[in-house]
Amino acid sequence: MREVIVSGLAGAFLLGRGRSEGFALMEDTPEGAWRSFVAALLCLPAFLAIRVFAWAGIGAPEGGLLRGLLAELIGYSIAWTAFALLSLGIARAWGRNGEWPRFISAWNWTNIVQYLVLLALMLPGALGLPDALSQVLTLVGLAYAVWLEWFVARRALGVEGGRAAIIVALDLVLGLFLGGLIRTLSEG
Repeated sequence: MREVIVSGLAGAFLLGRGRSEGFALMEDTPEGAWRSFVAALLCLPAFLAIRVFAWAGIGAPEGGLLRGLLAELIGYSIAWTAFALLSLGIARAWGRNGEWPRFISAWNWTNIVQYLVLLALMLPGALGLPDALSQVLTLVGLAYAVWLEWFVARRALGVEGGRAAIIVALDLVLGLFLGGLIRTLSEG
């Protein structure tokens, strides 16, 4: 598993710089796609840190920290699995199901890059940077995450930019839906 993680991370950091050779380090088999979900475990500390920073700025969830944390963890798990299943359905509909394992592997591993960038750009705000500048940095991080997901979808699935944008939009809509669900579960 160590080799899988090292290869996945190396590939993700290449892709994060727009270098397509990162795909060569991604497993492109169904088994490799399953193994790439270890990235969800590696992203978890950054995800939790981002949630803590958000709660520090807006206040704890109404239902309390434990309930909020449990809701966030449920949403986190659903997000990783639901997106994979939805994107598989779309890949099949487009006749790209053979490329899907490489796509989901790359998507999983590049999530680590996205979380690290978002966390790094949130830190200055957590350390007292004025709100306006902190919000700009957060938007820059989100724009980068959207671009990276689009780049991965376009190259890994071998589709044009519009179809890659559909994959990104699917992920964003899923995130918005789950965000609402998490807020509901957190309120108590």
